[in-house]
This record gives sequence, structure tokens and C-alpha cells, in this order.
Amino acid sequence: MMMLVNLVFIQTVKGQHAAPPDFKNCKKCIVLSEQSVDRAAILDLTQKKIVWEWRAKLSGIKPEHFTWFKHISDAKAVYNGEYILTTASGGGVALVRISDKKLMFYAYAGGNTHSAELLPDGNIVTASSNGNYITVFRTDTLNFPDHVYHKNIPVAFAHNVVWDKKNKVLWTASNNKLKIYTYNFNCEMPDLLLTDSIGLPGAQAHDLFPVYGKNALWISNTTSVFKYHINTKKLEKISVPYKDVKSISSGPGGYPTLLIAPENTYKAWWTDDIHSLNEPVIFKQEGLKMYKARWFIENSFSYQPGSTIRVCNDNL
Repeated sequence: MMMLVNLVFIQTVKGQHAAPPDFKNCKKCIVLSEQSVDRAAILDLTQKKIVWEWRAKLSGIKPEHFTWFKHISDAKAVYNGEYILTTASGGGVALVRISDKKLMFYAYAGGNTHSAELLPDGNIVTASSNGNYITVFRTDTLNFPDHVYHKNIPVAFAHNVVWDKKNKVLWTASNNKLKIYTYNFNCEMPDLLLTDSIGLPGAQAHDLFPVYGKNALWISNTTSVFKYHINTKKLEKISVPYKDVKSISSGPGGYPTLLIAPENTYKAWWTDDIHSLNEPVIFKQEGLKMYKARWFIENSFSYQPGSTIRVCNDNL
């Protein structure tokens, strides 16, 4: 089985392994949360094929923790496109180096974990929907997963977390509220404090993600998609012919805005195609079970350009 995986996902050129995807050589690549085989994956949209994947069962994770990574729920590029931060409904969160798939950190949040975010000092925060909390972890790369400091913070219907580096706050859309938290920057005992709450129309807010190149956030719920403009504090409803949008991701010119919208979320929360705001379907492959899709591009809203992996240090 391992041989088959290598043949599919690692191409060889002149007897050497091809370089893994990166921001420079992977044009129009998409990071997927793909549940047919419980993996974080990178799709090359130009080639119409998956060119990289990470699965818990092939990564050195302890067998008793495999179930933590059942139903991959989010995956995003971090640290200058050299790492993938991923979560799963089984409760797990993991930081993986793309070049060799080395597991840098993993831990258990539980409560149907739906998303994760990097904090500026290298610590990690996750959102757990059924648990109704967000969890802040001390990212101890030497003593994981069993001896990791973490703290749960109550948040109703927690599905998302986004760091705002300009304003130095964490955003999360909680059911019908957009909440803002400040971070204590305490490496040993990280914590978050609620500072503001903004009402949202509708219910069950699901995705929250930066609008590329703007000081704004995408928000989706069961019926609608919005842009929240941070400077003006205005909420703009976006015309989208889909309900229950699970993820939304925009990019620079020439990159369509990606949407994941299952046809019937009561029967299946995943889909085998990726929509956009301008085209009905930009990618489809039968057998895939995609839950979220993010452009594999730099996220300057949340992270410093060119940032490298960090282990938290109180002197930062």
C-alpha cells in the first residue's frame, strides 16, 4: 500500500524526487481537507491532480491516536508555505512540514475540532464545535502529545479562528456573533480574553477566513456569505447561489474565489467538486470528499511574510 501511495503522490525527474509544492513553483494550488482517506492534501489545479498528501496513519502518530485524525476538517498553509496546519473532527490538531511530511507537533482538542490558527509566538489555538470552546495550546515540539499545556475557553458553536496581525487580536464567529479576543502572550500559560462581540445575521456561522489583500474577513453560515470590513465595521452580504458554504478562499488577480458547498448537508457534509463565485465548478473528481479548500498562497492578514517556524519564547 505504501508503494502505491508513493507512486501516485511523488513524481520523479531524472531519477530524483520532484520538489514538494511551495508558493513559488505551485501555481494555483489548493490545500484540501479531504475525507475519503482522511488526509490534508495539496491539489494542483493546473494539472487537475493531487500532488501532496499527509495522513495520520503514515506519519508516525501513535496508533491509539489515529482516531484523533478521523474526518480532516481544516488545513491551511503556514510559515511561508513550508508547513500545513490541520485539524480533524476526531479532535486532533497537527503541524506538518511539507518538504518531508515530518510531524512537528500534534495534540488533542476534542469536541469535534473544526479549525486551527497560529498565534504570533508559535502557540496554536483551535475551535471545537460540539465542545463549544476554543483551545489554546503551548506548542511544545519536544513533549507532545501527552504533556502539552492547554486551556479551553467557552465559545458557542466554535468552528473557526483567525489571527489578525495588524490589530493583534483573534477573531472567531460564534453562531450569530463575531467575537474578538486578545492574547496574553504568555508562552507557558497562554490565554485569550474576550474584548468585543458583534452581532451577525442568521445562525450557525461556519467559516471565517481573511479576504485576500483586504482588511476584511469572509464569513459563511447556513444561508449566506458575508464580508466583514474591519476598518468600517460594515457587514456586506455577498450574492452566492449556494447554502451551507463550508469554506471560502480568495486570492490575487486570476484566482477565482473558492467555495465548498455540499449539495445536501443532511446526507453528506463533503463534496467532490469545488465551486467559485464566478464559475459553477472549477474542479471535480468523483470519489473525493472535500470539506474545505484554501488557496496555497501567502496569508499576509495573519502572518508576517517570510516567517519561519517558532517555538514560543517569553522574550519575543
